[in-house]
Amino acid sequence: MDLQILWDALLALVPPTLVGGLFYVIMRGILRADATERKVYAEMEAQMREAQGLEATPTKPAKAQTVKKAPKTTPISGQKVTKTTKK
Repeated sequence: MDLQILWDALLALVPPTLVGGLFYVIMRGILRADATERKVYAEMEAQMREAQGLEATPTKPAKAQTVKKAPKTTPISGQKVTKTTKK
C-alpha cells in the first residue's frame, strides 16, 4: 500500500472533523444560553409573583391536566350509558 494514499485519506477526514467540531461548539453554546435564559426568566417570574403576593410556582413543569371524557353512547339507541355504583 502506498503511503501517499493513506496520507490523502487522513487529510480528507480533516475538513469534516473540523466542521463537526464547530457544529458541536455552536450547538452547545445555543443550548447553554437557552437553559440560562430559562433559569433567569423563572427567577424573574418568581420575584414578580412574590412582589404581587402570589404563591411562587415550582420550577418543575406542571403535570398535564386530565380531560374528562363525555359519557359513552350506544351506537344504536343513542342513549347515554351510565354506571351505577352500589353503596
